[in-house]
Amino acid sequence: MGVRDALFTSPKLGEVMSRNTFEMPPGVVGTGHLVDVLQGFVHELRAAGLPVSMTENIDAMRAVEFVSMEDREALKSVLGATLVKQHRHWKAFETVFEVYFAMYSPGIGGDEDGTGGGDGEAGEPPPGGGAGDQPGGGGSGEGISNEDLAQMLMQALMRADEQMQRNLAAMAVTRFAGMEPGRPVGGTYYLYRTLRQLDLEALQARMMAAAQEAGQVPEDDPLAERFAAEEQQARITRFREMVEAEIRKRLVADRGVEAMARTLRKPLPEDVEFMHASREEMHQLQRAIEPLTRALAARLAQRRKRRRRGQLDFRKTVRHSLSYGGVPAEPKFRNPRPSKPDIFVIADISGSVASFARFTLQFVYAMAGQFSKVRSWVFIDGIDEVTRFFDEADEITEAVHRVNTEADVVWVDGHSDYGHAFEIFRDRHLREVTSKTTVIILGDARNNYHASRADVIKEISDRARKVFWLNPEPRGYWNTGDSIVGEYGIHCDGVFECRNLRQLERFVASSVGV
Repeated sequence: MGVRDALFTSPKLGEVMSRNTFEMPPGVVGTGHLVDVLQGFVHELRAAGLPVSMTENIDAMRAVEFVSMEDREALKSVLGATLVKQHRHWKAFETVFEVYFAMYSPGIGGDEDGTGGGDGEAGEPPPGGGAGDQPGGGGSGEGISNEDLAQMLMQALMRADEQMQRNLAAMAVTRFAGMEPGRPVGGTYYLYRTLRQLDLEALQARMMAAAQEAGQVPEDDPLAERFAAEEQQARITRFREMVEAEIRKRLVADRGVEAMARTLRKPLPEDVEFMHASREEMHQLQRAIEPLTRALAARLAQRRKRRRRGQLDFRKTVRHSLSYGGVPAEPKFRNPRPSKPDIFVIADISGSVASFARFTLQFVYAMAGQFSKVRSWVFIDGIDEVTRFFDEADEITEAVHRVNTEADVVWVDGHSDYGHAFEIFRDRHLREVTSKTTVIILGDARNNYHASRADVIKEISDRARKVFWLNPEPRGYWNTGDSIVGEYGIHCDGVFECRNLRQLERFVASSVGV
């Protein structure tokens, strides 16, 4: 039985669907259409990377019985509470929600298909401008000048009249955005054109002057003026969101929900590639690391706890069986002493792989409590141990900054030379590698056609418990050009593609924590 069938076996839910349909503006949506929209919404969440199970899908659909579809904020909160598990996924959820429910704007009707087009074409005002011919309508407002429109908007903002603001937002988009059906232009362009004509900064200055003239804000009271400015800015920000929502609604009506969702889809923080992350995505990764490491550390500790049962203790089993007449009903096991591995991290910090090494070092040190010892080396064509930076720093980010600025990693010209770096590591530290040591090497293995010295990796592998290589490049790029990861890989216990936090988490959970 599918999700749709499971839903309609509930008489109560069917009654609620009908109630929601009745409460919405006439003709916006039918019961079956609502289920289809929610199903498409959940499907897009999964495509964006959010883990949504079938049970959570059903829970979300049943949860809508407690809210009206007209109450968008309540609907968003209900769906978010049932479908979103982690805070870092909320932004992706909001984006998909705004696309899929763009047609259900408060106070705006729609046609039978849910396109919101009324009697006209989808995304267009009715013939003759419809309600837009009157003040506060949603059409082009042909009888209203731009100055009158600005004055009406200022009054609506000062009175906090949201319904009037929505109507004026629709009017402004119709008049200034220049939207044309089928035109392959992004919503940001239409938003820029609309806001440029509205000039919201000048509008805020006029609002402040009007408030002072009316005596609502004393001119000699800086604190009252600041509070008023912040309130006005919040209202203008809210109006800007209404303009964005109106543009999005019309684009959805023109291009379809699925196409718009694909256009706006962005990777989750844990799926952002280290080597191609923007500044904003870097900040998202930074915020995502700490909760991710806490959750992973808890899983590793729980797994280690579950594995406390050791080998069968034959003597204790026989002795205990005497109470059962000699039947070994309860096998007894020796209490093991689970050991935590030593972790040696050897990281290439040259060029674009530096960001990958930085996040991996942060990830490992954030879980240092799960390992008996963590030591780190970084290299380009020279190599330097940087464990001291992490031991001395109060915060991991400070330690990483010192690694990038103080580590002695240049031998000749500052271009990657894996062979020379590995030679130095062998000469200085090979004897410190033991059967309890797990060695993790981070890098793309692009060696600038220098000697690989893969024999050093074999020597390390012969002494270590495990040797793993993490490569931030896509697997299809391996062993192309000056990449020699294959020469090193034959001496490793595993070579893993590790381009984002999700793959890094999966590697640590499956390989390092055992």
